[in-house]
Amino acid sequence: MEQKSKKAIRISVIAIIGNVLLAALKLIAGFSGNSKALIADAIHSLSDVLATFIVVGALLLARKAPDKEHQYGHQRYESLASLLLGLILAGVGVKIGYDGILAICTGSYKTLPVPSLLTAIAAAVSIVIKELMYQVTIRVAKEEKSNALKADAWHHRSDALSSVGSLIGVVFARFGMPVMDSVACIVICFFIVKVALEILIDAVKALTDCSAGDELCSRITETVLGTEGVLCIDELKTRIFGSGYYADIEIAVDGSRSLGEAHDIAEKVHDEVERNFPEIWHCMVHVNPGK
Repeated sequence: MEQKSKKAIRISVIAIIGNVLLAALKLIAGFSGNSKALIADAIHSLSDVLATFIVVGALLLARKAPDKEHQYGHQRYESLASLLLGLILAGVGVKIGYDGILAICTGSYKTLPVPSLLTAIAAAVSIVIKELMYQVTIRVAKEEKSNALKADAWHHRSDALSSVGSLIGVVFARFGMPVMDSVACIVICFFIVKVALEILIDAVKALTDCSAGDELCSRITETVLGTEGVLCIDELKTRIFGSGYYADIEIAVDGSRSLGEAHDIAEKVHDEVERNFPEIWHCMVHVNPGK
């Protein structure tokens, strides 16, 4: 887990540097090329820097060992970060959509100056770089099963989508149809808000002790029942904890066995579950006397 966490932090630091450089490029191109859309896009990139700082902070806190106040560890800080990032992402999506609708309703898009070709090039470069950042970050997020990193990846893609809107606006404005910039913003809004809701739902599940799901529980059951000495499973409970799971298992063993033998069987179950399911960070096994 330590190595994975270091990899995630390294990716996040690279993302911060990339976003700062990209925001600078967009600001220069936006001001010199007469594009308000690209300037707004640059501000969006800077907001991604804040989001990535939140992820880094959460990952660092999640790595901390259990202490007196947090005896089960600090992994839930990652879930809190996911919740916050989901809200930020939803806000970004709504703001993009709102600006698009407002521009269409007020007709303000008609008075926008025609942007230069430089702004189109800057927007295209931004799309490529941000999509690459999304692909790298989402791959690491899947490897680590990190919702916070997944949320940050989608912040990169939301920036790419925002740049798509900027590029569409620049191209169509140069062809006398600036309204397409606003239309593109509304379409992009739906994509971003949809992903934000998915991230928020996952974060809420993690913070409310939602179970790991039937598929994982079925595999755990198969492993436990395959352990020598286990008669049956009396109860199996799982809960999401950060980017992993906790499991509480009650097994039945032959009541005539000694306490030491029953303990050894419980230890075997514990070791088998944690060995076969690395996503389970802690497994508690309780023994009941079977008939």
